[in-house]
Amino acid sequence: MNNYYKSKMKRTVTALLFFTLLMPLLTAEENKSDVPSFRRDIMPIFFRAGCNAGGCHGASRGKDGFRLSLFGYNPKGDYFNLTQEMIGRRINTSLPEKSLLLMKSTGEVPHTGGDLFDTKSEHYKTIYKWIKAGAPDDKGKVPETVKVTLSVDRITFNKKGETRSLRVIEHTDDGSKRDVTSLAQFSSNNSSVASIDEFGNIKASGAGDTYVFARFSRFSVGADIIVLPEGDNFKWAAPPENNYVDKLVFARLKKLHINPSELCDDETFLRRVTLDLAGRTPTVDEYYDFMGNKRPDKRAAKIDSLLDSDDFGDLWTAIWAEQLRVMGGQYAPVATHTKAADTFFKWIKKQMYTGRPLNEFVSEMIGASGSNLTNGPSNLYTMLVHKPEFSPKEFAADFSQLFMGVQIQCAECHNHPFDRWTMEDYYSLVSFFNGVKRKNGVESRERRIFYDTTAPPARHLVDGRPMPAKVFDSIEPVPAGGDSRKALADWLTSPQNRLFSRNLTNRIWAQLMGKGIVNPVDDVRVSNPPVNGPLLDALDKRLVDSGFKLRSLVRDICNSRVYQLSTQPTKSNKLDTRQFSRSYLKKLRSDVLLDSVVQVTGVQRNFSGFPQGTKALEYYPRVSGSTEGSHFGDDFFKTFGRSSRATICANETKIEPTLTQTLHLAVGRTFQERLAAAGRIKKMIEVKSGPVEILESLFVMTLSRQPTKQEKESFLGLIGDSVKDSAVYEDIFWGLLNSTEFSFNH
Repeated sequence: MNNYYKSKMKRTVTALLFFTLLMPLLTAEENKSDVPSFRRDIMPIFFRAGCNAGGCHGASRGKDGFRLSLFGYNPKGDYFNLTQEMIGRRINTSLPEKSLLLMKSTGEVPHTGGDLFDTKSEHYKTIYKWIKAGAPDDKGKVPETVKVTLSVDRITFNKKGETRSLRVIEHTDDGSKRDVTSLAQFSSNNSSVASIDEFGNIKASGAGDTYVFARFSRFSVGADIIVLPEGDNFKWAAPPENNYVDKLVFARLKKLHINPSELCDDETFLRRVTLDLAGRTPTVDEYYDFMGNKRPDKRAAKIDSLLDSDDFGDLWTAIWAEQLRVMGGQYAPVATHTKAADTFFKWIKKQMYTGRPLNEFVSEMIGASGSNLTNGPSNLYTMLVHKPEFSPKEFAADFSQLFMGVQIQCAECHNHPFDRWTMEDYYSLVSFFNGVKRKNGVESRERRIFYDTTAPPARHLVDGRPMPAKVFDSIEPVPAGGDSRKALADWLTSPQNRLFSRNLTNRIWAQLMGKGIVNPVDDVRVSNPPVNGPLLDALDKRLVDSGFKLRSLVRDICNSRVYQLSTQPTKSNKLDTRQFSRSYLKKLRSDVLLDSVVQVTGVQRNFSGFPQGTKALEYYPRVSGSTEGSHFGDDFFKTFGRSSRATICANETKIEPTLTQTLHLAVGRTFQERLAAAGRIKKMIEVKSGPVEILESLFVMTLSRQPTKQEKESFLGLIGDSVKDSAVYEDIFWGLLNSTEFSFNH
């Protein structure tokens, strides 16, 4: 063999040896991308199967000796617990199929959670592949989910039994997308309208509207579902539209095959709008002035008149004082002394009287410092949480719930189970208030609020790392070394911050319409969507465009036909309780009821510690001793459901009627002592022409309407020959005051 062939053979052997040694390395490198990611592939399976739910291994103490973080908020800890806590027990890299993780999931080994999937499923194959590769943890930066979307966000079914499928798309911070339908969890708000299975298949169950949801990672997304009634021969009534409110409500009703009720009559409108805007029933003079007015725009004029009145300011002062937990006591360490409460209440009242924009109203409170006795807005930091020491965590939770409708406290110990908020969001919000301090003032009642710029930020509960103050959805924290509340106020009350403006909008709508577009108003989350999203968006835009002026938005709502609809149902809307197709009965607030009683009877109701003539709307609890806990300040308010100021939750104000209330009105002192005290009935007997005119006066004074023909006949039969007997008319007066019609707005 010559040197040429020897050299060629040597090079060939060398090349074969090189490829023999190198190929496994090249193959391993090439196959790295095929190894499932613990965070992106394995943990989502735990979520989909319910392994890290609160009722299973995601419980605070885990389940059957194995613990995962709730919904996977701590992947590092989950990896350790799975692979390192008991090495060789849960993961067997030599024989993946003998791993306890797989054997329990398939039911080969008894499992409290039951069979989760079989050996042919993609979930089994993914976990098997990961274990076979050595159950590696992720290295380097792992793409993070930043958004989840659905293949469609609105579906209309024409009849029961129709089906449609949803696909769930993950969007990550590296710009990539992937279909994660097989890893998402699905649910329906109302399965009697539409159900959705574990694969994202929606089935129409019955007429109505609902939302179906998909959750992946920390994100929930929903699709609006409408199922049309079958064979209803629906014909849209095409009612007139006064403004954009009507346009958007009616558009929704038309889709749902629901015709709205007719317009309410003038008597009903007058009583309704006076109660809603003035917090009392109309006077007799107001009734006759309005009913005698023949102008076509008299309803709009009445709305404007009430909006310009002090009564409107008093009503909204009471609403804000209730939400801000204004309470006065004699126990100085809590910093809610009566003088401080009075200063705060008067400041709120001035803002409502002058029509100060709501964003400025809130912004001043957030950045306030100084004496609680002389600087009203600084009492935000004494009233919102009634405690001797300022508590940043409790304050942050109440702050978020009140001003954004977000219950961020659900993310204190784990990521929010029903929304996108994380523990990082929670502790970053808390850090805005870590520097808020109180110090004793010149006198024992005084507490001075100041901000300590050297205060350290809150620390993350899981790993203890500091969490600098950072607003929601921001990448960079607020610069350290200053009063971070200024940045918080600027962000919160900005016209671009829809969390704030939509929350205010929804609360204003609920005050006028009896329920929010999002209900409850202080539980705003993806899984509790608005019943009419376009309506909330339009109202929100109107509030922002008006410069956050309360009266401007209230005017729009009250001038809409939707607000002025009758309570009488139509054939198609009698079952509707969500879409504002008619007016719904509203139990009067306790303070409005009491002021209405005073208005009708002419007899004042005095409150301990307040000047004579103080309205119920102007009253706030004043108690001795510590102000922690529930306080009503007056037994009437306790009986009729006024907020106890125990929390800032919207349900603190009770509007449900009770048997105790009925008994109080029937035999208690509120009505009984006022029937004849002002001498109104005796005067009626003297000046009125007869029992018919007296009856009409009693009805107008009490219910703001004329009696019906049947009511006249019934009561005239009761009066009989006793036409000059005041006791008979007092009984009728008592009956009208005790009627459901008087204690409800309709």
